[in-house]
Amino acid sequence: MQRYSSAEGHQPTLDRLGGIGWQKTKAKAKRAMRDMADELLRLYAERKLVEGHAFPQDAPWQREFEEGFEYTLTPDQETAIEDVKHDMETPTPMDRLLCGDVGYGKTEVAMRAAFKAVMDGKQTAILTPTTVLAYQHFDTFRQRFCAVSRQSGIAFAFRSTKEQKAVVKRVEAGEVDVVIGTHRMLSKDVSFRDLGLVVVDEEQRFGVAHKERLKQLKKRVDVLTLSATPIPRTLNMS
Repeated sequence: MQRYSSAEGHQPTLDRLGGIGWQKTKAKAKRAMRDMADELLRLYAERKLVEGHAFPQDAPWQREFEEGFEYTLTPDQETAIEDVKHDMETPTPMDRLLCGDVGYGKTEVAMRAAFKAVMDGKQTAILTPTTVLAYQHFDTFRQRFCAVSRQSGIAFAFRSTKEQKAVVKRVEAGEVDVVIGTHRMLSKDVSFRDLGLVVVDEEQRFGVAHKERLKQLKKRVDVLTLSATPIPRTLNMS
């Protein structure tokens, strides 16, 4: 037994013993589960009908970028990279979940996918649940991407209001290849010129409204979800 706390700050209401309140609550939860299952079926049916973008085979720049990785890939990393590339090279929009504990190299897999998208002229959005994580990804991406001859435009979204507006304009104009930021990127005023890949870090930490926007994106573009905590909901959604 432990104290109940809600992320939304709502106070729980207690049901009377012998009353029908608890039965109603369970019935409501069952209806919600059926609605979610119906929505998932509809989403994946639509994804099967949508013709996505098929990325080409690796370009020479891709090999140069990957050789810049200073560590030896683990067998799991190699498998994950090949699977992601295979998904990207097919016309069906990718929706892949990559599970791995902290420090297991998920970011390197994501960076190679992002670079592949950039090499084909597509933009990549890296979505994180916290600003701290966005900063970490920004530093990692900047170090790796700037090591190759073709320097890609990378923007960290979003800081001050003035900087936000500047980044939004550059993204819309296609001047930025990789955008890294929090759920602010899911706002209606943010539009990409040619989005090809979305990388979501720890999707289970995003709210319901953000997930709705993500589901719309999954109908059209390749999506790679990274998770160190593969809770059943995340596994089920993938």
